[in-house]
Amino acid sequence: MDDTYQTELGERLRAIRQQQGLTLQEVEDRSDGVWKAVVVGSYERGDRAVSVAKLAGLARFYGVPVGELLPPTGAEAPAAGGNAHVVLDLTRLQPSEVDDPRLQPLARFASSIQVQRGDYNGRMLTLRSDDVRALASILGEAPEELLHDLQTRGLIDAR
Repeated sequence: MDDTYQTELGERLRAIRQQQGLTLQEVEDRSDGVWKAVVVGSYERGDRAVSVAKLAGLARFYGVPVGELLPPTGAEAPAAGGNAHVVLDLTRLQPSEVDDPRLQPLARFASSIQVQRGDYNGRMLTLRSDDVRALASILGEAPEELLHDLQTRGLIDAR
């Protein structure tokens, strides 16, 4: 395996683990020892090659698609966003919290952005200006109206 690719794969593994707020020891503890901290650390440093089966198992453990653990190729690398950012509180968009049918498209949209960006921390999501415009278009309102409504509901922190 190419050392650069193995290093990038390790960086992705570390990023996903850290997005979920887990230490290596917590990975071992929560997996009941299936994933040893020293082994996962070796994968993350690129010191040890990970088999496809082990990679699929880690993806299941982290609750992410296996493709999210793979380093992006040049064509898949995320593009830089605009200047205006809005932080969406994902904890307020959990199915148990979304009783307003108007918020259901927002929850689905946020979920699709998480998958697209490989951002699985589950607590917050930064919406770029293009995201806000697209969501406003889906909901049939101006971006400013959408932001005001979301801020009133306590769902965002505009920066």
